[in-house]
Formats: sequence, structure tokens, C-alpha cells
Amino acid sequence: MALRNIVTVDTDRTSVLRKKTRIVEKFDERLKELAADMIETMHEANGVGLAAPQVGILRRMFVMNVDPEEGDLVIINPEIIDPEGADVAYEGCLSVPQMYGQVKRPTRLKLKYQDLQGEVQEIEAEGLKARCICHETDHINGIMFTDKIIGELIHESKLIEDEAKRDPKSSEQDLKPDSVEIIEEN
Repeated sequence: MALRNIVTVDTDRTSVLRKKTRIVEKFDERLKELAADMIETMHEANGVGLAAPQVGILRRMFVMNVDPEEGDLVIINPEIIDPEGADVAYEGCLSVPQMYGQVKRPTRLKLKYQDLQGEVQEIEAEGLKARCICHETDHINGIMFTDKIIGELIHESKLIEDEAKRDPKSSEQDLKPDSVEIIEEN
């Protein structure tokens, strides 16, 4: 396993984040290595999701971990089915460091995808997991969360400051962005 460089919007490689990705057709050791590298990179960056374009790879895949009990998921060739409801919450992105914005996403969905062996799987997701799936699926379609924000982008420090004003009893640790349903990716 190896850490990959995450493409951020302030680099000359930004264009890879705007490109549509290609379907994964070959399920081999190289794909497993890429998935392992992406998982390691996601964890090292304290993210909950990471899409292949964010590490410069134009393939329809992402990794995520929003539930420690469930662990890491590798999602290949995803297809969102039956999105339901709507919720607006703050999201962030490892490709847009320290910036957050409110995005409207479905509250529930079904996801059809392939695993690392190429087997078709289907899961149901809600809340943060559904939000992360939508965020990462947007990435593999060349869409950034900044394209969908309601209002304006705000810096992480402002988000923490605003949360402290709403709940002055919270400790500084409680006010870290990951404690207010935020996607750090992702």
C-alpha cells in the first residue's frame, strides 16, 4: 500500500476533478492495490470518502468509511437507485481543503455497484452514508460539491466558530467539523 497525492482545486491538476470517469472492466490485482492505496490515503487525510479522480485516476470507483462497525467499502461502477427525501447539511471535500458548504442531498437511497471481485452488490443507505455516496458519485461524474452549494463556501474556522455560538457548552474537541455532520472527503 502507498499513500496517493490528493488532487486539490489549487493545483494545476484540478482539471482531472472535472472529467467523467471510465467504467471499470478489469477486476485484477492492480485494482485491488489502487483500492488499498485509496483507503490508506482516505484514512491518513481523515476523510470519510475518496473518489478515484481525487488521486488522478479516471475510473468509476470510490472508497468510503462512515461507519466504523461496517468498515471500509470499495464501490465500483456505482448506480444510485430510488433516492428519497431531502436534507441540507454541510459538506467538505479533501480536494477543497478546509472549506465547507451546505448541499441538498437525498436522505435515503439504494446503491447498486460492483465489489473488488466484480460481483454486483446492492445496499441501502441513509443519513451520512447516503450523503457520502452522492458526494463521491458526483466526483466520478466530474461534479464537485461546490457546484451544488446553497449559499457560500465557508472556512472550517468559521464553521467551528458558528457552532460554538449555537452551543457554548461544547468543548473545542466537540466542535471539530467532523462532529457536525460534514463530509470530509470526499
